[in-house]
Amino acid sequence: MKNAFRNWTDLRVFLAVVRNGSTLAASRKLGVAQPTVARRIEALENEIGLTLFDRDTRGFKPTKEARSLCPLAEAVEEAIEDFARKTHELSKRRPIRITAPGSFSDRVTDIFSEFIALNPGVSFEFVSSFKVLDLSAGEADIALRVAKSEPDETLICRKISTAKWALFGSQGYADRHGLPSSPEDFQGHKFVTFEHDDVPDYLHNWLLRHVSPDQIVLSVSEMGLMMASIRAGQGLGLVNLRLAASDRSLIRCFGDIEELSRSNMMLIAPVAYRRPEVKAFTKFFAPRYAATFK
Repeated sequence: MKNAFRNWTDLRVFLAVVRNGSTLAASRKLGVAQPTVARRIEALENEIGLTLFDRDTRGFKPTKEARSLCPLAEAVEEAIEDFARKTHELSKRRPIRITAPGSFSDRVTDIFSEFIALNPGVSFEFVSSFKVLDLSAGEADIALRVAKSEPDETLICRKISTAKWALFGSQGYADRHGLPSSPEDFQGHKFVTFEHDDVPDYLHNWLLRHVSPDQIVLSVSEMGLMMASIRAGQGLGLVNLRLAASDRSLIRCFGDIEELSRSNMMLIAPVAYRRPEVKAFTKFFAPRYAATFK
């Protein structure tokens, strides 16, 4: 088929000649040699089987056919420019958005700083939220979560460690009431608990299965407040072992409560993982983050 048009670059040459009136003026506009422009116009005419310009000593005058094709060529030109703008937008580095409940420890913050030093131009945006954000919908690129069940199979998942809980109290509470050695010794003790609308209530429910409601003297929606209440001796409370390890004022009542164990996971949205900086960060961060749990 003779007029099967294939070379999109020739449209740019065609429009340059139409707009500038000659192959010489078009060549200056395009930054190529005048003979090259003339050859491309001739090749285009041969390919589509139409004469696009009337040549004379005054230059190139578009034919009726050329004038009817101009709007279509300009539409293609605009589409190509839009394509270029969009590819630039998509390839431009954006902050890596990470969501996690609460704030990061100094050891974890150091990992981010080290990665930034090795990768100039990469930045991060942190979303501190107990709410489980939708990675597939682009609400974040990476999520650090504690969960019992397997996550959405469409996400890339890396298990970091196992989060464990135990019951803790303070020295002041122990001096006044003693500490239980097992759930069977809970009678007569007071407890503080953590409840939040966006957090699974398995910790609170575990307490309710082992104590009466009147033994729970305080319920708070912030983990920091609950730990402060335990330190103040208001009651006993369930605390993540990793958090408790950094607080010498907390005293463990007895061993780990295995049924409360959950997986610490790093979840990555597949779309985000295709970005080179996100893929590089996850490979860098995962083992170092895991090491903070040891």
